[in-house]
Amino acid sequence: MERNRILLAELLGTFCLVFIGSLSILAAVSFQAPLQVGVSLGFGLALLAGLYAFGELSGGHFNPAVSLAMVLAKRMSVADMIGYWVAQLAGGVLASLAVWIAFTRDDVASTVTATGATTTAWEGLWLEMLLTAVFVSVILQSTRSERVRGSALVAIPLTLVAIHLAAIPFSGASVNPARSFGPALVGWEWGDFWIYIVGPLVGGALGAVIHGALYGPYEEVVEIDVVEAEPV
Repeated sequence: MERNRILLAELLGTFCLVFIGSLSILAAVSFQAPLQVGVSLGFGLALLAGLYAFGELSGGHFNPAVSLAMVLAKRMSVADMIGYWVAQLAGGVLASLAVWIAFTRDDVASTVTATGATTTAWEGLWLEMLLTAVFVSVILQSTRSERVRGSALVAIPLTLVAIHLAAIPFSGASVNPARSFGPALVGWEWGDFWIYIVGPLVGGALGAVIHGALYGPYEEVVEIDVVEAEPV
């Protein structure tokens, strides 16, 4: 029963992220608002809402790349990761279905992640990989360190906002296979969808490896004491 509650929380958090994020895209287009700013804030604040509403139960991954990083950091098992992946992908699909109910399937298709007109597939893959590595690194450290743990609920969404501001015109700023899978499946608009599976998952693994090399195993957290100089 507890496991079911955890997976449901993960599904609902991913639903919140994809649903509100997709609506922010449609709203920006409909009102001819600045797309980059509106969508960046939409996804960042949607993540913030999901973390506050459901993160306490599941840990608030809402992203297969994050769950993969948690496995590599030895914070969860492979079996649990698979359950999280299923919940996350289901949440993304249900979010896009909810958008379809309110609007049209073409509207759902317009929310898919896509590379910019002047960005090649390999450039998009490179950006998604590196940006996911940054995102995962922030998550791993802000949820581990006693010094910054209290700011994790703000630091993580703000990092997602920064990623969207930087990458929307180029890679589409997914950094999340579940965010890209839901609109692609429901809108049946696949394009270069493989980028948003391979890039985030490789980036998540890269971020976990770099974080582990810098900070060591999760079980061996070492707090560095700050020595203050005595006044002269």
